[in-house]
This record gives sequence, structure tokens and C-alpha cells, in this order.
Amino acid sequence: MPCDTRLKPGQKISERKEEVTKVVATLAQRLVSGQVKVKISPDGAIAFLGLSDSDRDGVTDNCAYRRLLATSPSAAMAIARAEQLAGRRVNKQVVAQGLHSHDNGKTWHTH
Repeated sequence: MPCDTRLKPGQKISERKEEVTKVVATLAQRLVSGQVKVKISPDGAIAFLGLSDSDRDGVTDNCAYRRLLATSPSAAMAIARAEQLAGRRVNKQVVAQGLHSHDNGKTWHTH
């Protein structure tokens, strides 16, 4: 995964992989419990609201979304509920292109 390769200075990829796994597990738990909310852009991008920058540890919403779908059926169900409430689905092509938000879904961009 791309977020596995965003290494900190002197960090090994195996260490980064553990960090990403922890972040995604925390996100899954908070998503299922309702502490974290899902926002879907009009184009189908995804943002997770209620997860602090320190909790994210450099893991992007797009990366977290892909990992959640692959590892957490309960989090995937929470995302499906958010899609129903929003009246639109997450667009996997938009996610792959990197459309994302840094301000809890107020604005969306790539860079």
C-alpha cells in the first residue's frame, strides 16, 4: 500500500506497516462505535471525520478506506450505511485518483 511506504526518517518499512495497521484498527473501532463519521464528496471521495492528525499518523483517508474494506467487515458496513445516508457511493476510481480533503470534507482536492 502507498501509505506503507511513507516512511519517517530512519524507519523500516516493517515498522511503518505496523503503524498503519494500528491506525486502521483504531479507525475501524471508532467508526463502528460512531466516534468517527464518514463524509462522501459529491464526486465520491471519502473523508473520516473525528480522527485527529496524531491518531492518523500520516495515513490518508484513501489508504485507510482501502485497508478497511480489506480487513474490517464491520467498518465496511458502517461505510455502506454512510453511503446510504449520503445518497451516493464511494467512487473507487476517484479514491484511486487521490481526491481527498484536509478540512473534514469542506473542500476536496488532489496534490
